Amino acid sequence: MMEHTREEKMAAFGRLLDVMDTLREKCPWDHKQTYESLRPNTIEECFELCDALMRNDEKNVCKELGDVLLHVVFYAKIGSENGSFDIADVCNKLCDKLIFRHPHVYGEQVAMAAGNGVQNAELATASQEGLKEVKTASDVSENWEKIKQREKDGNKTVLSGVPDALPSLIKAYRIQDKARNVGFDWEKREDVWEKVQEELGELRTELEREDKEKSTDEFGDFLFSLINTARLYHINPDNALERTNKKFIFRFNHVEQRAKEMGKELKDMTLAEMDELWNEAKAIGRV
Repeated sequence: MMEHTREEKMAAFGRLLDVMDTLREKCPWDHKQTYESLRPNTIEECFELCDALMRNDEKNVCKELGDVLLHVVFYAKIGSENGSFDIADVCNKLCDKLIFRHPHVYGEQVAMAAGNGVQNAELATASQEGLKEVKTASDVSENWEKIKQREKDGNKTVLSGVPDALPSLIKAYRIQDKARNVGFDWEKREDVWEKVQEELGELRTELEREDKEKSTDEFGDFLFSLINTARLYHINPDNALERTNKKFIFRFNHVEQRAKEMGKELKDMTLAEMDELWNEAKAIGRV
């Protein structure tokens, strides 16, 4: 595909804004939408985008990005009608934040990025003191967290930037990652295995006692330690689990389909018979 020019990109975004204005005025459904009514649709669109990303389906990634962008523009339109903000405010606040949090890229421009709680050049300069010299992506992440806490309306604590509404697995990863950015982490990643074994032992003990409440607590601790292990070895646990989900679905669907071809119901088959079909699916090797 040939890259569009900057003018073409700007024209396309302007066209989207025009379409949004027209729909908001003339379409009964679009006209009645609010922040609250759109929220469930936004969540759904984000999950659909994530699904396309996991499948590396670039055609649908493009489509789903458009759907997510529509929601960004939609919320900004409602904000402009309320007199609170418009799409220009959204873009400018984002640009100011990105410039302010990347002093290793923008240098003196950081002092001019006053849109995200920076009142003047002196404060902007002070907010950059004590940052690491950037040599790696990890250095950028550590500085990012420090800068966020120094912003006027930034995070007040290290973990306050983790949204409560995040799915638990993703939340655990983000909590651990933010703690790492301020130095709260294992000195050697290999040390985490002792913690995993400790948590597994405590879980097995409570399961054998059949204490539901304590078993639930220990199971959470065990999962948390596994997520920590994934992070230390640079594996995204949510992506890893989703791969396994898809793999299981493919293999189980194969077992079910082959059983039908053999004129059998799964509930009437032995585990050994199902395992044989499961191994067939594994041999195919695709998801």
